[in-house]
Amino acid sequence: MPLSQKILIVDDEEDILKLLKTVLIKEGFEHVHTAATANEGWLQFQDKQPDLVILDIMLPDGEGYDVCKQIRSVSNVPIFFLSAKTEEIDKILGFAIGGDDYITKPFSPKEVAYRIKARFRRTEVAPDEDKNQHELKAGPFELDEQKFELKKNGEIIELKPKELGLLTYLLKHPNRIISKESLYEQVWGEESFGYDNTVMVHIRRLREKIEEDPSNPQYLVTVKGLGYKFALEEPAR
Repeated sequence: MPLSQKILIVDDEEDILKLLKTVLIKEGFEHVHTAATANEGWLQFQDKQPDLVILDIMLPDGEGYDVCKQIRSVSNVPIFFLSAKTEEIDKILGFAIGGDDYITKPFSPKEVAYRIKARFRRTEVAPDEDKNQHELKAGPFELDEQKFELKKNGEIIELKPKELGLLTYLLKHPNRIISKESLYEQVWGEESFGYDNTVMVHIRRLREKIEEDPSNPQYLVTVKGLGYKFALEEPAR
């Protein structure tokens, strides 16, 4: 029986891409996409909106850890790390930054396929609940993490990836003050070394898109000397 879930494989070894894709197709997966670099993997993720990602750690233009952080800034799809690194610390790091499984090379392609199927079986137990996990609602805003789509009062607002990442993180922590450093580390996936201006520029652009009066924001509020918060009225008790 054909399987409808979409899978993205990111690995710089062409033989591994071909082998995994061939085995997954034989196992019934009709939609298997591949990428050979970190940048291509991120672009493919945004374009294909896969249901699961297999991600190599060592890529020619970066690390899979960084791609994982980018994905986690906008989505909760399962991520399987695929790596020649076998040290326990590498596995712990993979799980710590948002990975769901860690497969070491050399590996059995059939075992990978079975792990993927097992993961999908677990999420199919409560499909409506899983779907809701990807949808955030706050005030007049609705954010679908899988579709990369933001609506305000039912109307779609176009956001760039980093803007979407910022808003997603803020929406998940309403009324909580978050520092510029924390926002940068969460959304850009690296330590903040004086990148305050980068966050400020993106916050300003976000306000221009979501606020009625960007100069006097109602939702994306600056807390002087501390950072920003997504302000929502607390429900009456």
